[in-house]
Amino acid sequence: MKHLFIINPAAGKADATAAVRAEAETACRARGLDYEIRVSQAPGDCTAITRAAAQSGEQTRVYACGGDGTLNEVVCGAAGAANLAVTHFPCGSGNDFIRIFDRPERFQTIENLLDADEAVFDLIQVGDDYCAGICSIGIDARIGTSIQKYKRLPLVGGKGAYHLSTIINLMKGISRHYVVELNGERVDERMTLICVCNGRWYGGGYNPVPEARLDDGKLDVLLVKKVSILQVAAIIGKYKAGKYADFPQYFRHVQTDRLTVHCDRTEVVNLDGEARYGKDVEIRLSDQKLRFFYPRGLNYQPE
Repeated sequence: MKHLFIINPAAGKADATAAVRAEAETACRARGLDYEIRVSQAPGDCTAITRAAAQSGEQTRVYACGGDGTLNEVVCGAAGAANLAVTHFPCGSGNDFIRIFDRPERFQTIENLLDADEAVFDLIQVGDDYCAGICSIGIDARIGTSIQKYKRLPLVGGKGAYHLSTIINLMKGISRHYVVELNGERVDERMTLICVCNGRWYGGGYNPVPEARLDDGKLDVLLVKKVSILQVAAIIGKYKAGKYADFPQYFRHVQTDRLTVHCDRTEVVNLDGEARYGKDVEIRLSDQKLRFFYPRGLNYQPE
């Protein structure tokens, strides 16, 4: 079996290529493993490298070395590939996906990832793109996909960039008109956001549907109703903590395997932190699956 490390030098506050390369080489050489280290040069490279590994047919473990965006690119290249298993070596600003595990800090050492368990996860599909965690449209998508603009400003880290993006996007307006079709129903109104959960964490620590599972064949959808800027302050903490059931006047939870969102204008679609754009957006549970490996003995099921 081959071990393929794909490093994104643009992830996080600073380029971690040298440190990741040194740790990977030391760990793999000590065990006599067949390994390769690739460094992405541009957006989309991680997907292209992963797809090439899939097409080789060789059994390969792929290590996405970066943030959630890096993991998303690797997932898009690995979706449905029977010969690939994927994991995340976190070097990014948020590293939210692996918070589904009870001890996510164990992902921070490559040695732990070499001794791994494996699971098969569902995927969300939007057009030809995939995500393993959360897809969203609305104010949170505009906030989350704008973070890249701010994260490398002086004195601005991952959380600082998120807060800065939040302030700027709230000033531009909160709710928009959407038509959502799911389970034979049509919801036509102004909304703050539509959040589609396969995983549980995103946006630097938001956990909107704590009971969402990555292997249950269902998507957990939260429709967040129109709110004012004053109401945002009242509900944001509830949304972050997954308290949607306590506030039905703001949140509606639905389970489905697909939905369509019609927008009045082209909107940004957040796929695990990566931006896509569309006016008529179909979001569905994919027929493709993802093999995901993780440090031995961890639990990823919700409490």
